Amino acid sequence: MGSLAGRTLIMSGGSRGIGLAIALRAAADGANITLIAKTDEPHPKLPGTIHTAGAEIERAGGAVLKVVGDIRDDDTVAVAVEQTVERFGGIDLVVNNASAIDLAGTEEVPMKRYDLMQDINCRGTFLLSKLAIPALRKSAAAGRDPQVLTLSPPLNLDPRWAGSCLAYTIAKYGMSLTTLGLAEELRGDGIGVNSLWPRTTIGTAAIRNRPGGEQRFAASRTPEICADAAYLVLTAPATTTGNFFLDEEVLRAHGVTDLDRYRVTPGGGPLTADMFL
Repeated sequence: MGSLAGRTLIMSGGSRGIGLAIALRAAADGANITLIAKTDEPHPKLPGTIHTAGAEIERAGGAVLKVVGDIRDDDTVAVAVEQTVERFGGIDLVVNNASAIDLAGTEEVPMKRYDLMQDINCRGTFLLSKLAIPALRKSAAAGRDPQVLTLSPPLNLDPRWAGSCLAYTIAKYGMSLTTLGLAEELRGDGIGVNSLWPRTTIGTAAIRNRPGGEQRFAASRTPEICADAAYLVLTAPATTTGNFFLDEEVLRAHGVTDLDRYRVTPGGGPLTADMFL
């Protein structure tokens, strides 16, 4: 296993949940972390802002650059990339974490929500990855094993997923297609490109606030399982590329067999499998 000490990570989102857990795991090594998030003010239902997240990252041992802005805005993302390079000297790791969700059926989903999911999930992933490529190439030339990691599911053409929530599936699979294409496009540049997805539901505030959320939350794992799996992917050689990893499979491949520690409810009943698996 390598280390993220002194390496620079830029992430979309990260104010809370899985993204924050990944950032904190990197910060424990002493990584430099840029967060691009629009949560400047507290949300009435979701805890955490970019400022509280930044403070946690610093307490955990990382250096942080906070960029308040929308991942859908070209100029915001370009500035975030430029400021990251200026402050930390480059970019080694990109984590595409920001995502919007709406599980409504085709007739029920408003086109405004469809556009939001497309713009944040698919376009945002493409944009941040695209603008970071020059810095990632320099990282590869310096032998720093650069990686792009996207939180998106394995591509699965079983029609039941698309048939249950078509708009969301299109948006998430757009992220996964970005992984598939960039891994091939950048293979010769020495840049690893992979996706990571949880085997089970993850106990976040977003899960808890949905209908039946308390039951789903209790039957979930904590964000730390994704953070530990992401750490193992981000510290792998850049030749590890083009994969759609599941969190528990990554951990088991590295000898972690006790996954009960990641349960929201220790010793609880069956866990809820993720909808895409």
